[in-house]
Amino acid sequence: MIKKTDLSIIVPVYNEELNIGPFLERLELALSSINVNYEIIFALDPSRDRSEEIILEEIKRNTNIRLLAFSRRFGQPAATIAGILNCIGDACVVIDVDLQDPPELIIPMYELMQTGYDVVYAKRRTRNGETLIKKLIAHVGYFLINKFSDVKIPRNTGDFRIMSRRVLEQLRALNESHGFLRGLVAYIGFKQTFIEYDRDARFSGRGNYNRLVGSLKIGLNGLISFSSKPLFVMSITGFLLAGASFLLGGWYFLQKILGFNLTPGLSTTVLLISFFSGVQLLGLGLIGEYVGRIYDEVKRRPMYIIDKKINFNDDFK
Repeated sequence: MIKKTDLSIIVPVYNEELNIGPFLERLELALSSINVNYEIIFALDPSRDRSEEIILEEIKRNTNIRLLAFSRRFGQPAATIAGILNCIGDACVVIDVDLQDPPELIIPMYELMQTGYDVVYAKRRTRNGETLIKKLIAHVGYFLINKFSDVKIPRNTGDFRIMSRRVLEQLRALNESHGFLRGLVAYIGFKQTFIEYDRDARFSGRGNYNRLVGSLKIGLNGLISFSSKPLFVMSITGFLLAGASFLLGGWYFLQKILGFNLTPGLSTTVLLISFFSGVQLLGLGLIGEYVGRIYDEVKRRPMYIIDKKINFNDDFK
């Protein structure tokens, strides 16, 4: 018989050997203070360091720790969804292992959930250890997503949050392949609130993805996955540019009728061709992003493939 589990902790991991021990020390201390039955699920992309060996050693020490190891690197969003689909807790926390998000914050998040909330997410008041470019991209990204998206995603948030079992079941039912968790949770709705905190710098090591490209990819994923408005914007842009070209043609015609030659030819032609070519490529790229997502959904390939499950005794995905 499976022991009732009050709280599941989902921890995506990739090359984090120096952070696992300190993370567990703080996490277990926090969990002991709220007196819950818990499980800690490490969702591990195959790592080049000793992350897997360290997790296996920790399982021997604490039987509440579990390991999902994937057949190859599928990325953090897929690892997070895998943990969610394999957890058995009445509630679930998603948190990174690098200690940028303090495990101690789980205590007030869990207590706030007990007052009737289905989701309590952590909102970043400050973002220590992040570059100005990263902060700027995040600010612009959230602005664009909330401007165009049909779903309002809270600003300055990540995946760090606690969710009730009925939210987890709705995530399971959605079965989408992009894995943009904060967007999916916002789409599901129910009663949600937040706790503000100051985000720390990484405890050890460097981030495991290109910060600039990774941030742009996440932002674009959030924008494309939850709205078709960018396509409408491109249509309006095309209409306006077509109108501008007619006006420009009228201006050239008027000069010809009046016998003036006020407009330089070559530079204007090069400028217009370059501008319209850029707009066309932008439009094609935008359409390509939508078509690519349709392609991914139609194929229905799994988001992840599990190589092994250690210390599980259930039949979840």
